[in-house]
Amino acid sequence: MFLISFMKAHPVEPGQHYVGLLVAGAQANTKEVVDLTLAAPELPHDMLSLLALGDAAFPIMEKALQTNQGRIPLNTIRLLAPIPAPPRNIFCVGKNYPEHMKEVQSIVASANDTQGDAPSTPIIFTKAPSTVIGPMEPIPAWLDETDSVDYEGELAVIIGKHGRGITREYAMQHVYGYTILNDVTSRRIQKRHQQWFLGKSLDGFCPMGPCLVTRDEINNVGELRVQTRINNELRQDDYVREMIFDIPVLIKTLSKGMTLQCGDIIATGTPAGVGMGFKPPKFLKTGDRISITIEPIGTLENPVE
Repeated sequence: MFLISFMKAHPVEPGQHYVGLLVAGAQANTKEVVDLTLAAPELPHDMLSLLALGDAAFPIMEKALQTNQGRIPLNTIRLLAPIPAPPRNIFCVGKNYPEHMKEVQSIVASANDTQGDAPSTPIIFTKAPSTVIGPMEPIPAWLDETDSVDYEGELAVIIGKHGRGITREYAMQHVYGYTILNDVTSRRIQKRHQQWFLGKSLDGFCPMGPCLVTRDEINNVGELRVQTRINNELRQDDYVREMIFDIPVLIKTLSKGMTLQCGDIIATGTPAGVGMGFKPPKFLKTGDRISITIEPIGTLENPVE
């Protein structure tokens, strides 16, 4: 299923969020939204509560798909990030694609990797929840006083089942689904501080969306292709199978001594082709448009201001 969080043009209460299903429209190449508050009012009206229901919600959502109730055109609503207000920091992974590791090796070297070598263990850092914005929301590059805003297109994993000490063999059972994430970064702030948190956590520096695709919709996550375009120029293009540490390893690593919770978000790393990898660097500027595509999830697009 393709789950979304959204706002209506005329909500019952100002600022109210809704949860829906993204489906094909009646006419070719169109999309519609099944508003679950109308088609399945017994379900929770926010994404985190819906995820917490787990498998129990699926028969109800399937039934909602089979009816014509609550269907509204996609172009009449405002898409939000699938989880608009994460309860915890977003977990991120650094240098998880071989070619990206090489392109940034001399710029953001870490203590656990040596010249030209892949990291021996996953590099984990976080982004503040206040970084999250939805599709088409402007990225506020003006907040970066160093004028070094960069993009990182990534596949993000959404945890649906809490757990600690999760093994590789059972890791995927804890995955609810996937979305697209842009780990926007101030490179000069990142380099200024040995810990990457500040350079990664400026407000609005984590676009997510356009939807959350449940795990059952993707047979082989390794075959997902991550493509990032800046003003229609293809910059990043790689497959998830090329990750140094795959999703089960990341889940095992994070959960070894810490409980992963329902609704946690894991950004799995970015391929080569980021702005700072060019000579000279190609940092983002006002008026740029970033489009990150991972099918079948779709395209996450955001302008820069």
